[in-house]
Amino acid sequence: MDMDMDIPKGTIVFTTIGRPHYGFDVFSTPLPLNLQEFSEHRLTDGVSVNFNAQFIGPDEQHRLVYVSERSGSSQIYLDSEPLPYSAPEISLFHDRPIVRDGHLYFISAHETSDASFKSWSALYTLQLDVDDAAKTKTLSRLTPYGCVDYSPSLSQSGDLVAVASYGFRPWAGEFHHLETDIVVFRLSDPTNRWLVCSQGGWPTWSGDSVIYFHRQADDGWWSIFRLDLPSKFDLSPPPAPQRVTPPGVHCFTPAAMHNRPQVAVATRRKGDTFRHIEILDVESGEFYPVTKFLNPNIHHYNPFVSPQSGFLGYHRFRGGDSGEGESIIPNLNLVSSPVKGLRMARVNGGFPSVSPAGDLIAFNPVFDSNGGVDIVKSDGSKRWSLLKGRTSFYNSWSPKEENVIFTSIGPIFDSVKATVQIARISFDFKGDGEDDVEAEIKILTKEETGNNAFPSCSPDGKSVVFRSGRSGHKNLYVMDAVEGEFKFNGGIRQVTEGPWIDTMPSWSPDGKLIAFSSNRHNPENAEAFSIYVMSPDGSNTRRIYVAGAEGSEEVDRERINHVCFSADGEWLLFTSNIGGVTSDPVSLPNQFQPYGELYVTRLDGTGGLRRLTWNGYENGTPTWHPVPVPELVNSGDKLLGRFDEPLWIKCDF
Repeated sequence: MDMDMDIPKGTIVFTTIGRPHYGFDVFSTPLPLNLQEFSEHRLTDGVSVNFNAQFIGPDEQHRLVYVSERSGSSQIYLDSEPLPYSAPEISLFHDRPIVRDGHLYFISAHETSDASFKSWSALYTLQLDVDDAAKTKTLSRLTPYGCVDYSPSLSQSGDLVAVASYGFRPWAGEFHHLETDIVVFRLSDPTNRWLVCSQGGWPTWSGDSVIYFHRQADDGWWSIFRLDLPSKFDLSPPPAPQRVTPPGVHCFTPAAMHNRPQVAVATRRKGDTFRHIEILDVESGEFYPVTKFLNPNIHHYNPFVSPQSGFLGYHRFRGGDSGEGESIIPNLNLVSSPVKGLRMARVNGGFPSVSPAGDLIAFNPVFDSNGGVDIVKSDGSKRWSLLKGRTSFYNSWSPKEENVIFTSIGPIFDSVKATVQIARISFDFKGDGEDDVEAEIKILTKEETGNNAFPSCSPDGKSVVFRSGRSGHKNLYVMDAVEGEFKFNGGIRQVTEGPWIDTMPSWSPDGKLIAFSSNRHNPENAEAFSIYVMSPDGSNTRRIYVAGAEGSEEVDRERINHVCFSADGEWLLFTSNIGGVTSDPVSLPNQFQPYGELYVTRLDGTGGLRRLTWNGYENGTPTWHPVPVPELVNSGDKLLGRFDEPLWIKCDF
């Protein structure tokens, strides 16, 4: 049976941390010999986000191969056109492209890994200059199956390839600093792989015998290291790598030059909140700032250098006031789906919830004191505020009462004792007119009961299940949907109890089950959650095993959150970490946690696991509605590029 035919259709709406604000374009500057005068030129056209580029051919041609998400997923483009054979078409993730001698080299995640907690990322090559009959036969995998590779680099001669690799090891669970190794092989013999250095990422060749890479040094500073390889390519261990950047400055994502003793790096310095591109002279140890003078208050990422070292490139936010390129963050934008008939859309906010009629989507624009609850038409054309100036998160429509939404008001990540309350929002909505809609806010939980969050309304509209810390542990409760726990003669009951965390409950469409995330199988680990389902009275609780069989090591590594049901109640949608990490997190802004891909699996435990997203971002808070979204309208906020460096990169040593 074709599983795509079996998976229910409809629309999945979700959020991606930071991604709507990126507005990346690729820029370049000539590299003068004195490294003192720079002028910036935009190389991409301002459509969607464009990043992780490389120059093609001689400097004067200024041709570019890069990644763009204009099609709804990460695809490879040559200048302004998609590479016609950046196949396979089923891949929703391509990255780090290189074009050399009529071949494309790139990372793809289209092949399922051989085990849970292994990334799908691997290196492929595609011959570009072939006749029509051979086009579908030229794709070759250079990474052995079962092995994981990132960040390819070709030597000056084009004979040698360096990658950051896990080899055949599973992902250990780290995220801030991937524990990859530097591996080298010949294009003529990709199965003969040479591990030249443990603990390194983002390799870049200088000539055919020197590799630079980044890793976090023992003193905590991300640094660039140099590795000198023996002139003869054999299996003898090379000398230990030498650190070439000092403590006191973070240095990432190097791009070495073949004919100069210089490396372009992205840096973060004390007192500067922005990432900038600098040139390091490895002989003198001197840094030459580049983008600090061009755009002091913009982040710059992932430098690359032309073959003759005449140009330096990078990507950055294109600027919201330039008048060039897209300048609007759509309220909703379509994302490529691997399942025919299942539409996927990203909302510019968090915790989307679709109204019963499918005409409106409620969501939280931000998770701070400037937040609240907004609603938007399901075509993205018009947006209103229901609640403003209150930290709010997680939303659930009443299936029976018109224009009633339940939400959580209070800090999103806090202790069991923090004051977070379940609120019922009812509003009068005409569908046009003013920017704000008059709404009534009714608090359903008592202030002294601590952390109450993640409400889900029952299909009959009479009850709300939610998580509460009132007992000292975060367990699940059910209360009256109109009066809450203030209902006369009791409006609340506890349905789970134990010294663990039960959270993010979701009611099944027929009202017979509640799905939720819990660490009850290992309460000591507050980061490992799995899916559980139970009857609404708390009985018949069972675990849904996703990453492996019951009792296996893999299932206790599951980090599964944001679970919800399909319209027919036979499938579960959730976010998970079981696919490992798709790309180096230090090369991206705003990525916090490694459980950011969407999956579906069967409720009955018979499998059917299917991955829905592949990218380097954190995707989350999905909802699944049976009605397809209409054609989307490009309406939304002004694109301002407001995203930050990862919070785990510290400069206050």
